[in-house]
Amino acid sequence: MSRKAAVVALTALAPISWGSTYFVTTEFLPPDRPLFTGLMRALPAGLLLLALTRTLPRGAWWGKSAVLGALNIGAFFPLLFLAAYRLPGGVAAVVGSVGPLFVVGLAALFLGEKPTVRTLLTAVAAAFGVSLVVLKAGAAFDLIGVGAGLLSSLSMSAGVVFTKRWGRPEGVGALALTGWQLTAGGLVILPIAFLVEGAPPALTGTNLAGYAYLALGNTAISYFLWFRGIERLSASSATLLGPLSPITAAVIGWAALGQALGPVQILGMVIAFGATLAGQLAPAKPDARPAAVGSFSSAERNGQEVSMDLEVSAVRR
Repeated sequence: MSRKAAVVALTALAPISWGSTYFVTTEFLPPDRPLFTGLMRALPAGLLLLALTRTLPRGAWWGKSAVLGALNIGAFFPLLFLAAYRLPGGVAAVVGSVGPLFVVGLAALFLGEKPTVRTLLTAVAAAFGVSLVVLKAGAAFDLIGVGAGLLSSLSMSAGVVFTKRWGRPEGVGALALTGWQLTAGGLVILPIAFLVEGAPPALTGTNLAGYAYLALGNTAISYFLWFRGIERLSASSATLLGPLSPITAAVIGWAALGQALGPVQILGMVIAFGATLAGQLAPAKPDARPAAVGSFSSAERNGQEVSMDLEVSAVRR
């Protein structure tokens, strides 16, 4: 296996993990607490990584970590939940699936990654495939919901791009950077969750097990792999791994929850997976790290957004 293939495979584990969010939410977590769930995913994971690495930001990195944490977690989660609550079915996921197109444009502007026809076509194909997987008949549109969905996608896409632009400070590992961003994002969500949803619910052992999985495997480890991958891959290649999330969610729903998986969904999965593979065919980027000038950023980008939309759909049931 080539070095790039190994990086892609490890990075792909992040959106695959995010695809399990829907199953964990429906089977293990209390209903009607999407923001509290977002908080429990981000803040404990961030604090755990801070405790393990014992490294805090220095200088300009306090501000950069706050910006990246807000883009990838703090603003992304609430905007996505607003979209999912106002848009039925998988519409919010479809709106969010334009994330790779946002990344292509922002990467051209801030990173000098020139978009190619193949990249643009691949991003469009990925969005189309995702729509076949998650979009239901009779879906309606709401202007505020669509706007929130687009803003959530733009937020995460900007996080991916600025992760690439800023790199990470010399001598600081990826785990520490992940902890900085998750903590910052969790602190942004904290007051929003209490303002909108009130005090935390009473938690059972099953609930605690579900939140432990989300915080550790679904967030701390997955975000570490995601940020590490963004550092080593082009921004467009990384974000085009996102369709693996709805594919995973659909397969788990079929295998574990008995949900129907019809021909149209299977076709969408094939198209989305093909777009994911095509997105990795670009030449490998040099494994260079900017010296002490930056950090990196989750997503949802696209895969995260779809997983989070499925999670919200679950808690609304």
